Amino acid sequence: MKDLIIVESPTKAKTIKNFVGSNYEVIASKGHIRDLPKHSFGIKIDNQEFIPEYQIDESHKNIVNELKKLAKNSKTIYIATDEDREGEAIGFHIATAIGKDPQKLPRIVFHEITKKAILDSLKNPRHIDMDKVNAQQARRLLDRIVGYRLSPLIASKIQRGLSAGRVQSSALKIVVDREKEILDFKPITYYSVDIAFKEQLESELLEFKGKKIQKLSLQDKAGTLEIIQQLKQESFKVKEIENKKRKTATPPPFMTSTLQQSASSILGFSPSRTMQTAQKLYEGVMTHKGSMGVITYMRTDSLNIAKIAQDEAKDFIIKAYGKEYAPSKPKNYATKSKSAQEAHEAIRPTLIDFTPQIAAQYLKGDELKLYTLIYNRFLASQMSDAEFELQNIFIDSDSSLLKISGRKLIFDGFYRILGNEDKDKLLPNLKVGETLKLEKCDLSEHQTEPPARFSEASLIKTLESLGIGRPSTYAPTISLLNSREYISIEKKQIKPQEIAFKVVELLEKHFLEIVDSKFTANLEEKLDEIAENKQDWQKLLWEFYDPFIQKVNEGKTSIQSQKLALPTGENCPLCGKELIKRSGRFGEFVGCSGYPKCKYIKKEAVENDQEESYGVCEKCGQAMVKKRGRNGEFLACSGYPKCKNAKPLKPTQKSAPQKLENVQCPKCGGDILERNGRYGKFYSCGNHPKCDFIAKFPPINQKCPKCGSLLMRRTFRNKPILECSNPECKERMDDTP
Repeated sequence: MKDLIIVESPTKAKTIKNFVGSNYEVIASKGHIRDLPKHSFGIKIDNQEFIPEYQIDESHKNIVNELKKLAKNSKTIYIATDEDREGEAIGFHIATAIGKDPQKLPRIVFHEITKKAILDSLKNPRHIDMDKVNAQQARRLLDRIVGYRLSPLIASKIQRGLSAGRVQSSALKIVVDREKEILDFKPITYYSVDIAFKEQLESELLEFKGKKIQKLSLQDKAGTLEIIQQLKQESFKVKEIENKKRKTATPPPFMTSTLQQSASSILGFSPSRTMQTAQKLYEGVMTHKGSMGVITYMRTDSLNIAKIAQDEAKDFIIKAYGKEYAPSKPKNYATKSKSAQEAHEAIRPTLIDFTPQIAAQYLKGDELKLYTLIYNRFLASQMSDAEFELQNIFIDSDSSLLKISGRKLIFDGFYRILGNEDKDKLLPNLKVGETLKLEKCDLSEHQTEPPARFSEASLIKTLESLGIGRPSTYAPTISLLNSREYISIEKKQIKPQEIAFKVVELLEKHFLEIVDSKFTANLEEKLDEIAENKQDWQKLLWEFYDPFIQKVNEGKTSIQSQKLALPTGENCPLCGKELIKRSGRFGEFVGCSGYPKCKYIKKEAVENDQEESYGVCEKCGQAMVKKRGRNGEFLACSGYPKCKNAKPLKPTQKSAPQKLENVQCPKCGGDILERNGRYGKFYSCGNHPKCDFIAKFPPINQKCPKCGSLLMRRTFRNKPILECSNPECKERMDDTP
């Protein structure tokens, strides 16, 4: 009889099979085989006890039958799912589904899928950790309670198809709050004094008449000009020359959040793309030593590194770069996260001799890019610090103190791997007491800028810093908000949609704990305590459920309806559900109530139930009928969609373009004209088509502080704002007096 090893992934099963030989059968469960039902609450609550009603998914029934058959004829059954709460829970469900006691089956764990790691784990099995299983169950049930009890309430008060979630709603509030900051931002104008001496030595004004000069110190233009006039009349001497050395510390290896952030900023990968690619690298790819996992487990919040990996890295660094690039002691890094699982490792390569140069022969595309990023970061983390020589030259006059700063890289250290983006700025040899000739002393005007919108990387960093979610939840949370169309991601910037403001506003008013980052983070800590056997999971669920469900029940009558959707009495031609009229970014439209599963949108609304005939279609011979669209009435062929002939209801005379007073085209200086197009009014240059300037809303004679294009005046969320006419900029600011 063979021993049976059960893992989650077919790729992982194939890789492990190569290591263990013919005495073992290795099979994959293909993820979760049991879960709460998809279309019902699935939790029985009896006397403050929560009983999950798990079901075997239809798509996994054949796999479960195969597992049962193999288990019956196996000598020993090993559970080899991932070593985190999710993996522990999957192992628990596998054991239960095949009729075995989860706490009696041997459980093997490993952080990397290499031959040594797998064989070592088989020598040292343990049992399924029920504390971790209960922590995962508590998380799953909490999410189900919020999703199944709060989402219908929001949908009934605002719009069908809306949802709320324990982590997703907290993340959404963070995005919405940032957008409010941007809209409410009022720029401050300030000035700086640009000073340069001979040989283009640019200096910074530190003090003037004994007062320190900081970024926003100079907000008075007249006063700044007086400073400039006085400086131009003075002589300057070198007061002090300061030389010192400074080391730049090596960066730590990656954990999940920092990998997602770096892959986003350096490679342009979304978090989900990063994790999918990392999963393949972890489970097994072809290498010069056969098929194996080439990185350690990618869902981790630990920065620990195995000693054997540190020793291998040191030997490689000395051989490839020299002794000076390897520190005398291995580099260790402290994990900032309180909840970090210190038994785990940071993300690192499993084979130090599988360099990116060799990997290029086996890996392609995303896999090679991400592996190179992980490999170089790990190797850099085990190298010597970089060292700079810094020089500050202090210059004074009768009224001022100035500073010129320079730097020179004297030892590249880990920059040998990662590269150094900070170029040297070498200063000439000056002496104390030497007189310098003033070459330039000018005024520069600046404006403070609003906070930037979140990118996926910066949102993950914020979620991590606030303790919201865990390594396995960052990417799914952002993907869910995007798929639900609460947010859009444009040019790496996360922008909340109109509906997001309404949902967050309702939750803040009636369910503050759901969107409160501190409450969510505290709940995560309690889940960690369950995993450490410091908290009872049933008690935690009841403490959350009891007050929460009372609020939900009260909200059914106390929360006023804010419905954005009205029933039309028609059915969707695709799925049969009711069509409803909604308000969107571009006005009212009619769409399916089954959204987001069904995304049908009616292209136009017929004015009357009986379509009145208006002649014959010249293309197909069928009757033309009057219809109403977003821009008014028009004639269309009754044979739509086979025939898409359409024309105006009546011949129209185009009104002459109207000139806007006191506004000139920013590109060519021509007049700006108000015109009427098929989608309503728009504003363009009078020199069109030679000049391509165009604006959706009335432009004003005021430039965007960010890109210099004209600003447009419009209304957003019932609030007057100014918006940049440049579609690539999308700068917004408050327009209230």
